[in-house]
Amino acid sequence: MGKFVKSLLFLFILVGLLVAWVMAYFNQQVYDPLNISSDTVFRVDNGHSAKGILNRLKAKGILKENLGLKIRLKIEPELAQIKVGTYLLTPSMTGLDLLQLLVSGKEKQFSVSLVEGLRLRDWLLTLKSHPNLTSNANLQGSLRTLGESLPGGSLEGWLLPDTYHFVDQTDIFEVILRANESMVSYLQSAWENRAIDLPYDTPYQGLIMASIIEKETGVAEERPRIAGVFVNRLRLNMRLQTDPTVIYGMGDNFDGNIRRKDLRTPTPYNTYVIKGLPPTPIAMPSKLAIDAAFHPIATEELYFVSKGDGSHKFSATLQEHNTAVRKYQLKK
Repeated sequence: MGKFVKSLLFLFILVGLLVAWVMAYFNQQVYDPLNISSDTVFRVDNGHSAKGILNRLKAKGILKENLGLKIRLKIEPELAQIKVGTYLLTPSMTGLDLLQLLVSGKEKQFSVSLVEGLRLRDWLLTLKSHPNLTSNANLQGSLRTLGESLPGGSLEGWLLPDTYHFVDQTDIFEVILRANESMVSYLQSAWENRAIDLPYDTPYQGLIMASIIEKETGVAEERPRIAGVFVNRLRLNMRLQTDPTVIYGMGDNFDGNIRRKDLRTPTPYNTYVIKGLPPTPIAMPSKLAIDAAFHPIATEELYFVSKGDGSHKFSATLQEHNTAVRKYQLKK
């Protein structure tokens, strides 16, 4: 083999090694971990390109180098098909992982907990204050239209308490719709599986009862017992005489105290004055409260009074009840 051929072969080998080294070097960049020490939220907006995002991430120091990833975009153009959204970057993620995440569209999930026993207006305050939810100009109109389509003509009581997950910039009304759909579904199931001989003509009446039960106690095991008391009262055509309905009927006039005159002042919700159930729910009831309303325990009890520790003393006769009131309430 001549010297020229040997030199040419050596040159080819040298070039091949150099090309292999360069390819390995840039390929390594693809698998380098992101330069972050904790989870980082990253937003992709309309008009952003994959190449532009790589430049942006390098400028922020999240990527040490980005040329290898740009080469990978040429080899695999599908990696450039990124989707608008908000994404969670983790320290264990590589540059390639990042591109694959942006292509997948699997956005970071945010959450909001909507608590049982609160009113619609309370929930709206929670939703409007969430930094990752948005509100369109016609929110009130949308809420009104949805409420008018439901029994009672209002959304009060019609949203199921739960923790709801969503992506960034989700509209508040979308969360409301999901909460309403969940409540409609759960209420229908509860109605279909209810105990026999309940004094409700419709699922909505059961929902109203559940909202009262929810407001009367925070002790889970008491809910079916309180339901039993109220069901007994309805069957006997006795007034429910429950303070939470009075408070709801007072609206903004409630200052934290119920006075005798408040108990005597007629409102559609004052169950010391009206017989039967109020016209709408007074809060958003939990699944436990709904279950209690449709499966009250069998009892002869007609009364209960707060013991001051969150629980209640139950009585079957007025005499027993008056004794309990003197013990737990009048002493205070």
